Amino acid sequence: MDTFKKLKSFYWPYKKYFLWSLFFVLFITAITVIYPIVLQLTIDEIVLKKQYEYIPWIVFGFLTLMGIKAVSAFFHQYLGDMFGIQSVYKLRNALYEKLQRLPFMYYDNAKTGDLMSRLTADVEGFRFFLSFGFSELVRFLLLVCGTLTVMFIYSVPLTFVTIAALPFLAVAVYHFDKRVHPAFRNIRESFGKLNTNVQENISGIQTVKALSREDFEISKFNQANGSYKEKSLITSGIWAKFFPLMELIGNICVVALLAYGSVLVIRGSLQPGELVAFFSLVWYLMMPIMHLGFVINLFSQSKASGERLLEILEADESIRDQENTVEIKNIEGHVAFDKVSLRYQEEDALALSDISFQVGAGKTIGLIGATGSGKTSLTQLMTRFYKPSSGQIFIDGRDIKDYPLKTLRSNVGVVLQESFLFSSTIKDNISYGRPDSTMETIIEAAKRAQAHDFIMELPNGYDTMLGERGLGLSGGQKQRIAIARAICMNPSILILDDSTSAVDMTTEFNIQKALKEVMRGRTTFIIAHRISSLKHADEILVLENGSIVERGTHDELVMREGYYKRIFDIQYKDQKAVLQSTVG
Repeated sequence: MDTFKKLKSFYWPYKKYFLWSLFFVLFITAITVIYPIVLQLTIDEIVLKKQYEYIPWIVFGFLTLMGIKAVSAFFHQYLGDMFGIQSVYKLRNALYEKLQRLPFMYYDNAKTGDLMSRLTADVEGFRFFLSFGFSELVRFLLLVCGTLTVMFIYSVPLTFVTIAALPFLAVAVYHFDKRVHPAFRNIRESFGKLNTNVQENISGIQTVKALSREDFEISKFNQANGSYKEKSLITSGIWAKFFPLMELIGNICVVALLAYGSVLVIRGSLQPGELVAFFSLVWYLMMPIMHLGFVINLFSQSKASGERLLEILEADESIRDQENTVEIKNIEGHVAFDKVSLRYQEEDALALSDISFQVGAGKTIGLIGATGSGKTSLTQLMTRFYKPSSGQIFIDGRDIKDYPLKTLRSNVGVVLQESFLFSSTIKDNISYGRPDSTMETIIEAAKRAQAHDFIMELPNGYDTMLGERGLGLSGGQKQRIAIARAICMNPSILILDDSTSAVDMTTEFNIQKALKEVMRGRTTFIIAHRISSLKHADEILVLENGSIVERGTHDELVMREGYYKRIFDIQYKDQKAVLQSTVG
């Protein structure tokens, strides 16, 4: 029950629905126990004594009881659903808010399909137990207590015979719960992996088809689906083993009661109607205990789901606002790194090692280096997507931890190499970072990003709805919209992470020309592999294996015989060869 205690804050505020549901459970249970009593009276007092004039009253009484039970069942069901639905509404919101606050490091290890499974199937599994399982557990308890009370009134010896079978049922139920809970946990995890497989395949369907890997993906899905099937069959085997066993124990008890009860009737110590009523009461006692396995099943599923949900809720928010943050509206953009190192995981090598440099406000810094040299890692530290393993980062003389995350990130515009666009209008995508932007601001940002012309050629212009991840646009068009989105934010610091890699040389030239105006007065970091994108920078940092190995202006670095000069020679020779072949 520890899982339910930890999640109590989500469902206990709505306990009034649960308590009212239990109120109607009392009526349902009481009427259920009254049925055998009415049956006994009908046999012993009316049929055997031939007082047939009371039969209409008995019928009327039965119909009245059934009507009250039906109304009570409606309110019990409705209020129980209200309890579960209201609780998981709050829980689902908390999970989604938590996912927004978790750092990048969490998503480095998480699977999208598994997270989707937790927010859908696991939340729904937990809801079903809140709506149905809790109240069923109470109903079973009340029914057992009420049934035992009436049974003792009818016959103490028969009641003790019945009770003698209960420990055997209890042992079976205990072993059932002990085995079924881990089985359901495995099913949930397997379902999450299956979901991940589907999500990754749909997201990467173009790559799959381009490389003719459909058969491989089908095989991989069959394997994941087979694992899910095997775990489901194991759980079904547990059910198939224990439920017949519990039913057998119940049937043996019933046979013993019929035999002993018949002897008591023959001796005259028990009326026939009482034996019939007792027989009905036995099933009211046995069935709840046997169906306790069903409730335990719900409990095990919801507990397994709750544990998976708690893994999200209790995940470490390693990057969050400090207690005494400084709220500053405008950041000038002076950036300083002081002996900064970064290691993503304890067992990983350093992604950045002892990085130190300063950038004056309004200056442009170029970052170049081989893949994995630490260029993107360096810029991601400025936005606190990750936290450094050691060292400090300052903006305008203050440690970036002293700024609220919202303030920091609203002043740092980032254009990633892989541009992500939402399934919304182009206008909404450009103004995403600054929703209150005017249409004039949006259009101006698009013009500076060289996106306005192709946007106006679309059927609905800026109101054109984009498909998932910007489906319908070319890679270069998506990058230009992403650049426009960053420009629209009007940030003090601008980070361009290889943001023109998907555009042609002419468009890149036009964007660079427009960006020069945009970068004026802003501190700008440009990550690029093309030297043409960096040569106008005030300073260029050359990274290798997480360290700064060269620094200087374009002209200074070209004069040295280092990494930058080698890249320059390669690109220059390529351009020269293309030019010669064109002239030739």
